[in-house]
Amino acid sequence: MIVYNDRGSLSKALLPFRLHKKIGLIPTMGALHNGHLALVKQALEDNDCVVVSIFVNPTQFDKEADLIKYPRNLNLDVNLLATLEGTILIYAPEAIQLYHGNISSNNYSFGNIENEMEGKYRKGHFDGVGTVVNLLLRDVEPNSAYFGEKDFQQLQIVRKLVEIEKLAVEIVGCPIVREESGLAMSSRNKRLSAVQLEAATLINKTLLEVQQKFQHLSISKCNALVEERFLKNNHLTLEYFEVANVKTLKTAKHKFSNKDYRAFIAVFAGQVRLIDNIALN
Repeated sequence: MIVYNDRGSLSKALLPFRLHKKIGLIPTMGALHNGHLALVKQALEDNDCVVVSIFVNPTQFDKEADLIKYPRNLNLDVNLLATLEGTILIYAPEAIQLYHGNISSNNYSFGNIENEMEGKYRKGHFDGVGTVVNLLLRDVEPNSAYFGEKDFQQLQIVRKLVEIEKLAVEIVGCPIVREESGLAMSSRNKRLSAVQLEAATLINKTLLEVQQKFQHLSISKCNALVEERFLKNNHLTLEYFEVANVKTLKTAKHKFSNKDYRAFIAVFAGQVRLIDNIALN
């Protein structure tokens, strides 16, 4: 399996697939796990060739410490991808090359969705995400690109980005892949201790409880229920829990029968930040 470090060599490798064949892209920051493999498998079903980018993007981190601590092991990632059947190209550029010599974010206007939830707590994060995804989409020029619904807000941001940049690519959202415990798979899980991993199962358990009770509870009571669950846990700190309108991602205070809602949560296990979400109706 070949790793391409520059757009020129990648473009040359993709030439045979440009006419009458389909190319899929999965942007990742490496530290691959079965959640990523599920995206790759879906992309392989839909396309003749799949590009997996492995790039830890510096412009989407609001804390330098998180960027430094982010797990990196390209050899392990390559070996994991090699277990799959199909045509997979790995794109692992250097930051200075991908960013054309200027490692900085563009300023996007994604509308109200960028100011909700993650946008409130990670200033500039979505500008960094939008910038790197735009660069990757232009380097690869795929027919479709695949993103997990664990980062549901990011998925909606990417869809808005494609609209803004007028890019001819289909953005495909794929279901959250979970551990047997229910914990959403994430590269950050590798930084959790055994005790934290066990404690983190409360995240999905709580979301499921809210989902089961959402029809009968007001949103304010859902919020109180979640706060109570996490107050009783000594290993987790709740950063936010919000019920939001699926279409606008605007925080909901009251329920309406003709609207769809999703619950979003962010939790700290020590210094490790974990996010998750679930459809409510």
